[in-house]
Amino acid sequence: MSATRYRRFLKLCEEWPRDESKKGRDLGTFLRQRVAHAFREGENTQISDPERCDQMYDSLARINSNVYRERFPRVRDTSFTGVTVEECKLLLSGSMQQMQQMDEEKKGLWKTLMERFSSKSPEDGPEKAPEK
Repeated sequence: MSATRYRRFLKLCEEWPRDESKKGRDLGTFLRQRVAHAFREGENTQISDPERCDQMYDSLARINSNVYRERFPRVRDTSFTGVTVEECKLLLSGSMQQMQQMDEEKKGLWKTLMERFSSKSPEDGPEKAPEK
C-alpha cells in the first residue's frame, strides 16, 4: 500500500508545474522536497499515519486539477488593488526583489537604518522640540 501512495505522489510531482521565476519560493519545488523527505526509502517507506497521507494527497490533487478554480470562478483576474495578474507576477518575481535589494544597497547603511527605525523620513529634517 505504501508503494501505491509513493507512486501517486511521484505522479503528482511530475504534473505539478514549476515556476523558475520564484527561486526558493516555488510551491512545486517545495512539494518535491517534502515528498523526497517523507518517502526517504522510496516504495519501502513505512507511513505512520496513512489516513493523513491520503488526505494530503487528495487535497494537493484537487488544487493541482483546479477543482476550486472551476467551482468558484472569478469575475475578473484582478484583486481589490486593481493589479493585474501580469503585474502581480512581475512584482513577485525574483528579478524585482533583486532590484529592490540593489536599491537598498545603494542607499547606504545610515539612510536605511533611519528609514526603518524612525516614523519620519530622513528628508523631512530634524524634529523641533515642543515649546513650553
